[in-house]
Amino acid sequence: MKTTKAEQLEAAFRDASTLRSSDLERLGISRPYIQEATRLGLIERQSRGLYTFPKADITENHALVQATKRTPNARICLLSALKFHDLTSQNPYEVWIAIGRKDRKPAYESPPIQVVRFSGAASTEGVEQHIIEGTTIQIYSVAKTIVDLFRYRNKLGIDIAIEALREGWSARRFSIAEIDRIATACRAKAVMAPYLESVIA
Repeated sequence: MKTTKAEQLEAAFRDASTLRSSDLERLGISRPYIQEATRLGLIERQSRGLYTFPKADITENHALVQATKRTPNARICLLSALKFHDLTSQNPYEVWIAIGRKDRKPAYESPPIQVVRFSGAASTEGVEQHIIEGTTIQIYSVAKTIVDLFRYRNKLGIDIAIEALREGWSARRFSIAEIDRIATACRAKAVMAPYLESVIA
């Protein structure tokens, strides 16, 4: 039996809630049909070149999926990683992403983003992969996120870093060896030392 365009479109979204127009085109769905399907309500346009399926199971982390689709090499960091790891009651309006020093800075309105640039160990340490809504997303670990919060204490405030450190340690979300290794690699050990000592004492 010949597959209809609508069936082909539904099959494309079977494993992921959100796809780029380039993803759909690689699956054999033409750009004119993408436009027609959007007009008919078969798919929904979220932002330029980004589409979702109306029946998709959208989670509270959907903005992370959108940001990853728009910037595939980015890593979720700082406040957004802290929220993902459930170590804060705050729900950041923007998605915090880390890119390389020489990477082109992304520019798009949806989802709103806050961009930081990491290099060396600060970029490569503590990267985890999580599958959300069928999309593989790079997110910094609990320990790396806490180290980064201390690194960015002047921008975000030391209180957030201390709270995350206390909450993470209380819930045993990291080991001292792990956070010591990452803090050393990211040149944040001296800054963190007095706070770490007070928390684990």
